[in-house]
Amino acid sequence: MEYNKLISVTGFSGLFELVTSKTDGAIVRSLEDNTTKFVSSRVHQFSHLESIEVYTTDENVNLADIFKAMDASTEALPSEKDNKAVKGYFEKVFPSMDFERVYSSDMKKMVRWFGVIKQQNIEIVLPEMDEEEEEGNEG
Repeated sequence: MEYNKLISVTGFSGLFELVTSKTDGAIVRSLEDNTTKFVSSRVHQFSHLESIEVYTTDENVNLADIFKAMDASTEALPSEKDNKAVKGYFEKVFPSMDFERVYSSDMKKMVRWFGVIKQQNIEIVLPEMDEEEEEGNEG
């Protein structure tokens, strides 16, 4: 399974693998219980994990950057039920996160999603940079 196929679906907890998309929705597979189902785009919204950005005190960063920092950290993952522990964890692992604009519910999701990704042994691969970004970095 590839990181770029992972999505979040509004109204459902957990992460899903995008199996195939259709004009009126998508067929997704749950990473937690491996069930496959059709999800209507009329009722739900889909977010690819590689397109999610997180507020920081500088420029926004891709969610994959947060996951990479979590992976490199020696800190133990906190219980997602403890707001204070989750915030304390991210203060150590990714101190430049903007804690006024990133809600505790979002941080809890990141902890939960990271746990699922690690459990499934999915390699966290950063998305390719656009040509415009590459040109900006060269000059």
